[in-house]
Amino acid sequence: MTGPSVTADPGCLPVRGDLAHIKLAGRYFVPHYAVPMPHTILAGAVLRSFGRDEAEAIRDLPAGETFNVLDIAGQWAWGQLGEDGQVGYVALAQIEAVK
Repeated sequence: MTGPSVTADPGCLPVRGDLAHIKLAGRYFVPHYAVPMPHTILAGAVLRSFGRDEAEAIRDLPAGETFNVLDIAGQWAWGQLGEDGQVGYVALAQIEAVK
């Protein structure tokens, strides 16, 4: 990378201070990059701003769509809706790994 880092919109790009989607390597400098793990969204899933039940609900997620998980901490997954959708946290109980 050359020049200053560009600040990413955390709601639109899967990048945060410690981790980013592997497709962003070379554009955003973070300590770690992750390959997404596709999961299917279950009925009633909610995308949240943080990995807590009381965190702001960003939106309801459509059942059957793909949520690309980049990190799991406790009972929460951080990732992105589809390939270019919104970014946030989903409870692990609300998604299922694609086999």
